[in-house]
Amino acid sequence: MIYKIVKNTYRFFINMQRNIQRRYWSWRARLIAGSYKTPPTVSFQSTFTSQTHFGKNTHFNGMYIAGSGKVTIGDNFHSGRGCKMITSYHNFDNGTHIPYDRTMIHKDIVIEDNVWLGDDVIVLSGVTIGEGAVIQAGSVVAKSVPKYAIAGGHPAVPFKYRDKEHYERLKSEGKFL
Repeated sequence: MIYKIVKNTYRFFINMQRNIQRRYWSWRARLIAGSYKTPPTVSFQSTFTSQTHFGKNTHFNGMYIAGSGKVTIGDNFHSGRGCKMITSYHNFDNGTHIPYDRTMIHKDIVIEDNVWLGDDVIVLSGVTIGEGAVIQAGSVVAKSVPKYAIAGGHPAVPFKYRDKEHYERLKSEGKFL
């Protein structure tokens, strides 16, 4: 009996802490972001830039976005924990010093609708992830990923594709998480 009371009390306080944390990080994302269609849901510590633009129904479980390039995230986006998007990199190829100079190269990242990133995914500058794509946990996305692809690895490459007809049916029925 006492064990049950302690267990339920513990769960109550943990849930309260998570709700407060979610409200704070979601508020902070709205404050910093360049724009959003609907307010994002941010469950864990995340960093965004003023060049970040959110679609509708976006969910983050710990995201770090860095660089001066634009990041556009489509509708119904979900990310796992520890994800990163990096839009700028050092000029190592045409710079004035070795191994790199003080200039940076900035390229945009585009995440289309209904994309899911697993835990610890890194998305590099200049990449577009197509509609309905799923990126396997721990992957590094260095090149664009086509629509409906399930991709993974270092660098991430498509190894399977979603059933397009099933995907389109769920989409037309409005069955989004």
